[in-house]
Amino acid sequence: MLSDPIVALATAPGRSALALVRLSGVGTFEIAAKVIEDFMSEPARTGRLAAFRAPAGDPIDRGLYFAYSSPNSFTGDDTVECTCHGGLVVPAQLVAAFQAAGARPALPGEFTRRALLNGKLDLLQAEAIGDLIDATATAQARTALHQLDGALSRRIGALRERLLDLLALLDYDVDFPEEDDGPIPRERIAAAMAALSADLAQLLATSPVGERLRQGALVVLAGRPNVGKSSLFNALLGTERALVTAEPGTTRDTIEAHVEFEGWPVRLADTAGLWDAPGQLDRLGVDVSRRYLGAADLVLVCVEAEGEVEPEDRELLKTRPALLIRTKTDRRKDGTTDGDGLHVSAVTGAGLDLLRRAIAGALFDSGKLADADLEPMLTRERHRQALTRAGSELDQARGMMGPAGEPVLVAHHVRQAALSLDELIGVVDVEEVLDRVFSRFCVGK
Repeated sequence: MLSDPIVALATAPGRSALALVRLSGVGTFEIAAKVIEDFMSEPARTGRLAAFRAPAGDPIDRGLYFAYSSPNSFTGDDTVECTCHGGLVVPAQLVAAFQAAGARPALPGEFTRRALLNGKLDLLQAEAIGDLIDATATAQARTALHQLDGALSRRIGALRERLLDLLALLDYDVDFPEEDDGPIPRERIAAAMAALSADLAQLLATSPVGERLRQGALVVLAGRPNVGKSSLFNALLGTERALVTAEPGTTRDTIEAHVEFEGWPVRLADTAGLWDAPGQLDRLGVDVSRRYLGAADLVLVCVEAEGEVEPEDRELLKTRPALLIRTKTDRRKDGTTDGDGLHVSAVTGAGLDLLRRAIAGALFDSGKLADADLEPMLTRERHRQALTRAGSELDQARGMMGPAGEPVLVAHHVRQAALSLDELIGVVDVEEVLDRVFSRFCVGK
C-alpha cells in the first residue's frame, strides 16, 4: 500500500482570495517542518498562523495550517493542509517547496484513493465525492451527497450479507447433510433466492433514471427549419447562445449546453432543421440532427403555433419520447393558445416555465425523487453491470434448485453473485477498477 508523502493544490488554480494545499503520507510532519515556520503537529486539528518558506529559506507567504494525525484524517495518513493566498504564484511556490522538502506530486484522485485503501470510505462513497464535485444541478448534488453518506453502500452491503447468509446455508447443506434435522429444505433456500432476486431487480430498475441524473438528460429541439428552435433554445438558456435570423437553415450544426430545469440536469441541444436539404453542408447538418435524435432522452418537436404538424414530426412523436411544442404563440392573430401541444413564446417568455416543468416531469419522476431522503440509485454504468452480473448469477443458481440440482454448483453461482457486489463496493482489491474510477478525479482530491 502506497503511503509515501504526496502534495497537491486542492483548490482550483487561478485568481482567488485563498488556496488550499494538501500534504499527506508517512513523513508528512517532517516535510511540513521544513516549510512551515515553528511547525507543530499537536494538538491536532488546530488552526495556526505561520510563515511558509522554501527549504532554502526564501519567504513564500503567511497563512493558516492544520495538522491531522493518522488515522484521524481524510486519507487515514498524517496530513497537513495549508491555506495560503490565491492566484497562480503563491500556491505554486508552496507546492514546489513541499516537493523540494521530499513530497511528490499527487496523482489524480490519489488522496481519495488512499482514504479508500485505509478504510475511511468505500468505492461507492469515493465515486460520490467525484460526482459531488462535478455536479451542475441541485438534484445531482443531492444524490451524490446521499451516496456519500453511505445510503447506496448500506443497500448493497445488506444485499451482500443476505447472499453470504444464503451461501452459508448452501455450504452447510453440502458439508453436513446429515446433521441435526437433516438437509435444509429446498423451499427455504428457493424462497430466499427469490426474495434476493426481486430486491436486486428493484435496485437495478433505478439505473436508467440514476445514470440520466448523473450525466444530465439529453433534450433535443427538432423540427422544420425556421420554426423557432434556436430562439427557444436561447430563451430556455437565458442567453444568446445560438444565432437567430429570419433566413431558414441558420443552424447547420448542433449546439449543446448544460442547463438546470426545476433542479434537474439537462443537456439541451439545438439541431439543424429536418428538411430535404439541397446542399451538401445542409445535408451534413441534417445527418447530425438525426444522430442526436437517436440518442435523445426527450425530443421537443417544434411546430409554429398556426403551422401544420408535418408527417416527419408525427413520426417523431410516435416513435420517440417527445413533446409537441407550439412556438411563436405571440404571433397568433387571435391571441389564443388553443390546440394540441405546449404553447410557448421565446419573445414574451409565455409558457417557458410550464415547458421547463414538463421537461423535468417527463425525464425524472420528480414526485419520488424530490424528497431529500431519496431512495438509493445506481448512477453509473459500472453499478449497473455489477448488479446485472449478480442478478444473472443468482438466476442461474435458482435454475439449479430442482430436486436433481447439485448444491455445489448452486453455491458457486451464489458466491459469484456475492463477488460482483464485493467488486461494486470495493471489498476486493481490483486495481483495474480503482484505476478507472480515480483517473477521472482532479489532482487535489
